Amino acid sequence: MTSTPDPSFADRTYPPGPAHDISAAKIAEFARATSAPSPLHTDPAAAREAGYADVIAPPTFLVSLAQATEAQYIQDPAAGIDFTRVVHGEEGFTLHRPVVAGDRLIPTLTVESVRAAGGHAMVTTRVDMADEDGAAVASVKSMLVIRGE
Repeated sequence: MTSTPDPSFADRTYPPGPAHDISAAKIAEFARATSAPSPLHTDPAAAREAGYADVIAPPTFLVSLAQATEAQYIQDPAAGIDFTRVVHGEEGFTLHRPVVAGDRLIPTLTVESVRAAGGHAMVTTRVDMADEDGAAVASVKSMLVIRGE
């Protein structure tokens, strides 16, 4: 591995990852861990009263699913990434609809860009989440910094 990822990976889309079942327990766990106080994240009755089928996830809930999906790229030997040099740069979320307990989400990873900056590499990835019918649910955009030597 090197500290310089292969720039030819820009615009590469990986095959869809495995489906992830979103549970009320995981949503509640994440809400507690991030101090998200809304009962919509933990109380099914409150969520139903608000018009949802079950509890809804906080907007940042998908970060762990996105990072697990990014492993397709980071662990790809041809990408040339030394994970010990990776630093998380930033994260952004676009929600097309709330993530609801009972959803089954299928993530697809795209490496949007790979560029050099100040002796480091900056990699932007996007993980698009779709439901089983293929409808867009959310996108998570991340910037990874691969520290130079």
